[in-house]
Amino acid sequence: MKKIIKNNVKKFRLERQITQEDLALKVGVTRQTIGLIEKEKYNPTISLCLSLAKILKVTLNDLFWEDDEK
Repeated sequence: MKKIIKNNVKKFRLERQITQEDLALKVGVTRQTIGLIEKEKYNPTISLCLSLAKILKVTLNDLFWEDDEK
């Protein structure tokens, strides 16, 4: 069974009232990249994952996890 990466980026971003554009600027990517991450259409590098977790003030485990594709 294939594993996919799931995430809570949108949940934590909205809780902190940060726009996709602001988050993108803070981590050095485009707004489109943030949108794709939130839709689980793009797997970010570990470096980007760490940056997102730091900006959103959560752990990597809170932000990303691996799940079986259904």
